[in-house]
Formats: sequence, structure tokens, C-alpha cells
Amino acid sequence: MKRLNSQLQHDGAPLELILLIRTLLAGCKEISFRVSQGALAGVLGSTLSENVQGETQKKLDVISNQILKDTLRDSGYVKAISSEEEDDVVPCNPEGKYLVSFDPLDGSSNTEINSLIGTIFSITHAPQWMEPDDPLAFLQPGTQMVAAGYVLYGPSTMLALTTGRGTHIYTLDKTHGGFLLTHPNIKVPETTAEFAINASNQRHWEPPIQQYISDLMAGKEGPREKNFNMRWVAAMVGDIHRVLCRGGIFMYPFDKRNPSIPGKLRLLYEANPMAFLMEQAGGMGNTGHGRILEVMPEEIHQRVPVLLGSKEEVEHCLSYYAEE
Repeated sequence: MKRLNSQLQHDGAPLELILLIRTLLAGCKEISFRVSQGALAGVLGSTLSENVQGETQKKLDVISNQILKDTLRDSGYVKAISSEEEDDVVPCNPEGKYLVSFDPLDGSSNTEINSLIGTIFSITHAPQWMEPDDPLAFLQPGTQMVAAGYVLYGPSTMLALTTGRGTHIYTLDKTHGGFLLTHPNIKVPETTAEFAINASNQRHWEPPIQQYISDLMAGKEGPREKNFNMRWVAAMVGDIHRVLCRGGIFMYPFDKRNPSIPGKLRLLYEANPMAFLMEQAGGMGNTGHGRILEVMPEEIHQRVPVLLGSKEEVEHCLSYYAEE
């Protein structure tokens, strides 16, 4: 099996980007160890504080954020960081060539039940004329990413990564501490009979999604004339990993409860990296009103609706918007 370094070199990644990815993954391996210790390390449960999103922080959220922040700041390759757990950007090396955005521990509430969680990240070039503490540097469309991925902390620790030359999945070999290529150049099946959505929010969805899900639920007797299964991990990394491996559609659509917040998932460190991975695997990523990777960010914690997955199914879902 190929090692991570070899595959990145084969894909033409520049040396500094390879070194940055390796540094980032060193932090993820430490998070993986902390997660595996669970209650034995006293890292489960909530803190008394909230993050900038107004969400109660889990202890592992704070620990994971600090690990990645310290690791990346010390690397020298990073000019600034944006994180779900930080109110503002975190300046690093003024001479750093890259910006890194991340969700340090996606699905952290799942730690209480020993279920899937993970780290999501994206990397872009840093505008050299801007100061390290300037958040405007991060306001680049997803098409500008040079790398994106996630590390899934499950029965095994797995990495999904793209540098724009396909999506590859690696598995952490804990005997020597390296990531080995186990699923090269994966392709998402174009058709599917699985969908992932938080159905408890159904009454708040826009009419196109209401109708689309209704038709899926009608099964063989409905207009789709086939039965669909619903899957929901309650962690984006888990649901997207399943879609990448065997197809499906993952949705977190617009929610009319608060029109000023157009979605739940964050553009820079959730929607963009997952859309990049999905497109590089032959799938699609859309907000319902346009390609995710073409959304121009207006602020670092911006949220967007998300439709990700098998190409034909995402296109079918979008056809309901066209009928409005």
C-alpha cells in the first residue's frame, strides 16, 4: 500500500503543502488518541462555555481545537487559521503561504455515545499582501482550495483527502503511525437508494425539499417507483464518508425558522471541503440554488444549505427547485 507522502507526490502536490498536510495530520493523530481514551482520560462531557455559533462546547471540542491550533501555529507554513471554535481568525506566521480552516471535532455530541466523529479541514493560498489577522483573506470561493479533507475517528481512523487530483481514502496504521492508501481514487456511484437528512426538521423545510423527501418516502408506490433507505449518523463526517464509499445523498437544507441564517453547516470548514471531496469523487455539491464551491463567502462563519452526494440524485433533487 502507498504511503500518504508517495500519493501526494504522485498527485503533484508542492513540498510545502505536503509538509503542511503532514503537520495537520500529526495533530489529528493526537486527537484520535484522546478520543480513543474516552472516559478514561476525563475528556467527555460539556464545558460551561459556548462557541461563536452559540453552541455548548464539549471538552473534546476545546481540546481538539487547541491541539490543531498549536500544531499549525508552530509549523511555519500557515499564515492564519479560522476555526468553528474561534470567534476571530488566529494569526500565525506572517510569511506563511497557506490559510487553514477547520472544524476540529465534527459531531462532538456523539462522543457521549461512542459514535462517529471527525475533523474537517480546508487549505487555501494566503494572500501575501494581507495581514495575518485580516479575516478578509479567508473570503475566497471554494474553487480556490488547494486541499481539503476529513479525518474520521471510528473503528479505524481514516483520512479522506483531495488536492484536486481525485479523492483518496487512507487508513491510519497504528503500528507505525502512518496513513496508508486503502481506497485510491474513489468514485461515488451516480445512482443511489439512500438518503441522509434530519427528518425532525421537516416542517421547517422549503417546499421543494418537502416534496422531494415525500416522494422518496413514498417508495415503490410513489413517483420514484423504488424504495429508499434513510441513514443519519448526526455527524457530517460519518454521513459523507458513507456517501463517498457507497453512494447516497446528504442534505441539510434551508430552514425557515431563522431566515437570516440560511443553513446550519458552515461554508469554510464544512460545506466547502466536503463539496471539494465529493466533486473530485464524481459527485455533486449544491446549495439548492447553485454550486457550493462557487459561493463567495461574506464572513468566516457563514452558513449555507447543503445537498451533497451521488450526481444523478442531487440533480433529481435540484429539479424540484426548478419547478418552483
